[in-house]
Amino acid sequence: MKFSNTYTIFLSSKALEKAIEHYTSLVSEEIASAALPDNDVTVMDNFIHTRGNYEQQRYSSSVFDGAIEVFKDALTDDLKQHALLDWVALHNSLGNVLAATGQQRRDEDLYRQAIAAFNNALEELSQEAHPVEWATTLYNLATASQALGGLLGDVKSLKAAVDAYTSALLVWTREASPVEWMYTMHQLGLTLHMYAMQLKGNRNFQKSVVAYKNARAVLDADGYPLELTATHNNRAIVLHHLGESEENPERLQEAIRAYEKALTVSMEQQLPFHLAVICRVNKATAQNALAELTKDAALADEVADEFELILECFPHALQPLCVKHCQAQLSKAQSLR
Repeated sequence: MKFSNTYTIFLSSKALEKAIEHYTSLVSEEIASAALPDNDVTVMDNFIHTRGNYEQQRYSSSVFDGAIEVFKDALTDDLKQHALLDWVALHNSLGNVLAATGQQRRDEDLYRQAIAAFNNALEELSQEAHPVEWATTLYNLATASQALGGLLGDVKSLKAAVDAYTSALLVWTREASPVEWMYTMHQLGLTLHMYAMQLKGNRNFQKSVVAYKNARAVLDADGYPLELTATHNNRAIVLHHLGESEENPERLQEAIRAYEKALTVSMEQQLPFHLAVICRVNKATAQNALAELTKDAALADEVADEFELILECFPHALQPLCVKHCQAQLSKAQSLR
C-alpha cells in the first residue's frame, strides 16, 4: 500500500560530535580551531534535525576529509598492540566520520567503509572484557547500517542494525545506563519503522511503537526537549502508518494525539520553530488520512483550512519539498469535502 509522506525528526549525533572532538585532540591548535562549528551563523536553518543521523551542524565538509586522513594515519599496529582501546576509539571515530561523509554525499561505499571500521573494532572486543566499548561500537555499527539500509532500501542492512542495537542493550540497561538506553531505544524504534516500511508488515510497526514508548518513559521536557519532541513525533509517524496499514481509525487518532504532544513540547521548550511546523504538518496529514478513511467531510474541511493556514503563515519555516506536500494535501482535503 501507499503510506502518507511524513517528516522524521532526528536527534543530534553525539557520536559524531565525539569523533570531531577526537580529531581536534590529535592535530595542531590552528587546525583544531578551524574544525570548530560556526556558531555565529544567523541565517535560519530549516533543515536542522531533518537531514539524518549524521547531520553536520555548521561543520565544514573539509573537516571530515581531514579527520579521515588523520584517523587512518594513526591506526598503526604498534598502537593496537600497546593501547588497544585507543585503537578501538580511532576506529569508532573513523567510522562515524566516514558515515557522516557518506550521508552528505549519499555514497554507499563510504557507509560500507564505516561499517568495516566498526567491525574491525568489534573483532578485538567482547561484552565481558570491554562492555562499554563493545556496546558503543555496536551502537555506531547499527546507526551506520541503518543509514545504509535507508539509502538503499536494503532489508538486510536494516535487520543488521536492529540486531546490533538489540545487542548493545545487553549492556546499556535502563537501570545502569538510562541515557544510552534511551538513545538506543529511540534509534531502534526508527530502524524498526524503516524495516516495517520495506517488509510491509505490521509486526515491526508494533515493535517500533514499543521501542519509542520505552524511550519516552525516561524523558522529561526540561532535560531532553528535542529528544522528547522527536520521540513523540516519530512514534506518531509509526502509529500513523500502522493505522493506514490496518485501515484502523483508532490508530490514526492515537497518532494525532502523539503529534499534538510533540507540538506542545516543541513550542513550550522553544525549539527551532520549523520543528513545530513539521509536527503540525504531520498531524494535519494524519487527519487527512483519517478523514479519507472515515469519509468525514467536516474533518476534511478542517484539514483544508489547516493546510491553507500553514502555507500562508509559515512559508519561511517549510522546506521546498514540504511546501509541495502541503499543497498536495490541501488539494486532497478539498476533494474530500
